[in-house]
Amino acid sequence: MQLPAYPMRILQLHNFYKIAGGEDVVVRAEKNLLEAHGNSVALLDVDNDAIASKFSQALTAVNAIYSPASKQRVLQEINRFEPDIVHVHNFFPLLSPAVYDACREAGVPVVQTLHNFRLFCANSFFYRDGKVCEDCMGKFFPTPAVVHACYRDSRVGSAVLGTMQTVHRIRGTWRDRVNRYIVLTDFARSKFIEGGLPPEKISLKPNFLSPDPGIGLGSGEYALFVGRLSPEKGLDILLKAWEKLGQSIPLKIVGDGPLADRVKHLSVKLPQVELLGRQPKNRVLDLMKEAKMLMFPSGWYEGFPMVLVEAYAVGLPVIAGNLGSMSTLVVPGRTGLHFRPGDANDLIAQVEWAIAHPEELKTMRQKARREFESKYTADSNYQQLLKIYELARS
Repeated sequence: MQLPAYPMRILQLHNFYKIAGGEDVVVRAEKNLLEAHGNSVALLDVDNDAIASKFSQALTAVNAIYSPASKQRVLQEINRFEPDIVHVHNFFPLLSPAVYDACREAGVPVVQTLHNFRLFCANSFFYRDGKVCEDCMGKFFPTPAVVHACYRDSRVGSAVLGTMQTVHRIRGTWRDRVNRYIVLTDFARSKFIEGGLPPEKISLKPNFLSPDPGIGLGSGEYALFVGRLSPEKGLDILLKAWEKLGQSIPLKIVGDGPLADRVKHLSVKLPQVELLGRQPKNRVLDLMKEAKMLMFPSGWYEGFPMVLVEAYAVGLPVIAGNLGSMSTLVVPGRTGLHFRPGDANDLIAQVEWAIAHPEELKTMRQKARREFESKYTADSNYQQLLKIYELARS
């Protein structure tokens, strides 16, 4: 396919999260990438901080299903900016799927990046009560999500989200009003097809990292965890493993979250575990460059964690649970190792193997770096993105 020989005009739509996350980072990174290649990019964004009073919460609940105001706002921005393509990232809850109708009326093709599983799961990542949950997949209405208050521990909120999912499935919104979907992994692609999205409209494009931090030496004698300190990230399994590993290898933990106090308490009892808290990006990359291995014990499917791209960029092998996206993103013996999800003893076995095989680990560092160079650079990502835009316009 021939790529456009002229700069494009791209309108991005994104509902930023109350607590900034990986999606927000990706939106800004793609905007910068497109602009660096001479394209014009406008970002129409809203922020969940706008939901404050009970009245605004009630209004948001109604508008999350379909927001006429958002539709008009997008139409006005399209008329002003005259984009070649509209790229939607997150529309929930303030923008709503009404943005697709605005694009259709204006005759502008739509690309939607699926950063999570919100179209089919109320909490967006198929996880409930400490384990993977797909109870709502294939159901006409996601009753289990309402019963279990999966969206922010609210039955009302879960019912609103379930109504949004159901209404737009019946309307054919997901099938007819998006020209092209972007998924981040092969695993995600399979799940979205299972959920009913047309496979011929789905393109695979991972996240990327820029600027390139360069490969590290791995000379530090420690393992590293980087991420949110929350149950779905597998902290319980990780800490249980390190209680038994003893002084075999120190563990440094970077991040913050609801389990921070628990991790801090345990780190006092276990001198081999060090909680560093939240750290600036440059410091995280420096820690990655010197670490022996990155621990990734998540108990849920994950989307496409930027920490994985960062690890590969610096040549850091990853030990991850063989679950969801990590089952394909981490290649055992090449870019890291797998352990059985939720099995602390198997995690221990993989860590001990890595410690006992320094030459194999050194080879994995080189292969992880090559994985980054072949798949996750800015230049590669830009070419992939342009191809997807052209598919949406064809």
